[in-house]
Amino acid sequence: MDLRSESFESNGPIPGEFAFCVPAEQPADSPVSMAPNRNPQLAWSDAPEGTKSFAIICRDPDAPATAEDVNKEGKMVSFRVARVDFCHWVLIDIPATATQIPAGSHSDGVTAGGKPPGATPNGQGLQGVNDYTGWFANDENMKGEYAGYDGPCPPWNDERLHHYHFTIYALDVETLGLSGSFDGTAALEAMEGHVLDRADLVGTYTLNPKVSVALSS
Repeated sequence: MDLRSESFESNGPIPGEFAFCVPAEQPADSPVSMAPNRNPQLAWSDAPEGTKSFAIICRDPDAPATAEDVNKEGKMVSFRVARVDFCHWVLIDIPATATQIPAGSHSDGVTAGGKPPGATPNGQGLQGVNDYTGWFANDENMKGEYAGYDGPCPPWNDERLHHYHFTIYALDVETLGLSGSFDGTAALEAMEGHVLDRADLVGTYTLNPKVSVALSS
């Protein structure tokens, strides 16, 4: 299979249009501000014979394992800090006839409290919850169930460049039989034994200007 995007190049930076947060224009007030948070365009081809549905998962394996120093003035999240996956998008039961997802069709703006899980309005699958659900659990202004796509917002004081892995799976079943507030882990478990093929596309993102400067030098 082949997975590509008109929104960013393979292994290239993800534009702020497709992020949850961007660097603030007035950093004295806050280092970051909310971004357009549109889902990127994705297109795929060469699915194997017998494909009955697709699933998409986007994850960031560079998320710090501890939030001790995350987004704290005068602190830095070390490059050497242990890292874990942070899931940004869980979409399953995509019809086998589908060949792309248009930009902005699954997310277009930051929604405080999140978007509900379930069938997408455009009939392009079933969306599960992403890890912003847990991240905002103790934030009275933002807490809720975050389903569908919500883009990058890595710690603004992180020394590490974050990599966002968009993976599409070709499956031999029309549905994974999931419902309600399922997450990426549940989707991957349901896929076991049903994956005919997969393809990956990676984009990068950072909110740390020192990392940006280092990458451009």
